[in-house]
Amino acid sequence: MVKKVNKILHTPNWLFILMAIVLVLRIPTFFEPYSYGDEMIYLSLGEGVRKGLTLYSQIHDNKPPLLYLTAALAGNLLWFKAILATWSLVTIFLFWKFVEVLYPKKSNLQKLATVIFAIYTTIPRLEGHIANAENFMIGFTIAAFLTLLKPTIKKQKLKPKKLVIAGVLFSIATLFKVPAMFDLAAIIFLWVAIAKPERKVLLNIIKKIAYLLTGFMVPILLTLLWYWLRGAFHEYLVAAFLQNVGYLSSWRPGDIREPFLVRNGPLLTRAAIVALAHVILYIYRKKLSRQFMFVSSWLFLTLFAVTLSERPYPHYLLQSVAPISILAAMLVFKKDLEQSLVIIPLTITFLVPVYFDFWHYSTVNYYVRFIKFATGNTTKQQYIKTFGGEVERNYEIAEFVSSNTDKNEKMLVWGDGSAIYALSKRLPPIKFVADYHINDFSTHEEIIKQIRVTMPKVIVILPNSPGFAELDKLVSKNYILTKDVNGATIWILISDRLRSII
Repeated sequence: MVKKVNKILHTPNWLFILMAIVLVLRIPTFFEPYSYGDEMIYLSLGEGVRKGLTLYSQIHDNKPPLLYLTAALAGNLLWFKAILATWSLVTIFLFWKFVEVLYPKKSNLQKLATVIFAIYTTIPRLEGHIANAENFMIGFTIAAFLTLLKPTIKKQKLKPKKLVIAGVLFSIATLFKVPAMFDLAAIIFLWVAIAKPERKVLLNIIKKIAYLLTGFMVPILLTLLWYWLRGAFHEYLVAAFLQNVGYLSSWRPGDIREPFLVRNGPLLTRAAIVALAHVILYIYRKKLSRQFMFVSSWLFLTLFAVTLSERPYPHYLLQSVAPISILAAMLVFKKDLEQSLVIIPLTITFLVPVYFDFWHYSTVNYYVRFIKFATGNTTKQQYIKTFGGEVERNYEIAEFVSSNTDKNEKMLVWGDGSAIYALSKRLPPIKFVADYHINDFSTHEEIIKQIRVTMPKVIVILPNSPGFAELDKLVSKNYILTKDVNGATIWILISDRLRSII
């Protein structure tokens, strides 16, 4: 048993060096200020969990719970980044083991695929340095495939235990972010593609799928049970799963009144393209290797997943990096017909970010900025300012709030202020920590009603925040202006005794 574990964990020198490079590339992330909007929301919800709030019913975002629980475990941005860096190294190791199973005798292919994967899941180009759900979920997806692929490639029998374990791993990935569930279909397609058209074989596939889906559903059902027991079943189901259906067309708000087929035409077209790609792979299955069919299927499914909302956020593309890395390495080192065939899925891959105009970020600028700071050519204040003009302001506001409130007292930030919640570790009297959530899922009337029930100790009104006459009236009557920070006004609740004097 010990020898088996040592063999599994053995890391060749080149992989150890690669992982060391990745760790060095992640050093700047440990010095980032509280600035990236999504991370601020995750940390704010994590703080809510740490203070005993129930996700979704008492504090809201629209992803499954594992990302917020990870943020709660971290407690602050530095530890959140440290957890990400650690998991990144684990994911790279799992990916190498996975490619080793796919191509056991092609060490150069293994190395190149792993290098591409490691770099693109680390650098800022696709937001590999940010603690988004994709960076956590892909490791569990790879672990699930690693569990299933070796017996499938070697034509060995898959034990029910392994199928259930793989299903659980897919489920964990999905509980970080729902689009991870599309990856599961790649292994089912491979089973169907390589199966003989015999009743016994087809029944065996159905059994395998049943075990896999059982493992997949159990963790999800357990989370549904948990939130039902907490009285938040409806809120959890809607926020983590059903709300994402509306999210699909939210980037085209002008189409919201169109008929179903018109509004969802682009999505249905993409689904048809993915289905056609699988039909073609199936037709030519006898001429293609199991590896090529599987990786191509996986790629097409991930591309469908990353374009679901048609939003151009680069971290979505991280879900496709693993199959892209393998196909790119095949293009260089696989000296047969499939070396030419990989050009087709790779071409489609590179067209996707162009067509949808995905954003990207400069890797060079990110590291040059940090080097200037690390070498003393930039002050800490100047470094913080490079992450946005509002970052320094948010730090000053958060410091004031932390110094003038107890840790369990409430604070409301009116405007885009999730970073202030995360920095001060104070929570709002409402369940929303992001202004766009208020716009999407509530009304001003509902918000003011909740504020009046739990009058927060502090209200911060940010410049350029949306007008809210009812809030202005409440603030002027019950609060006193205490500080102005670059146009952001900080109001403190007047005590009942002082109010009677006034």
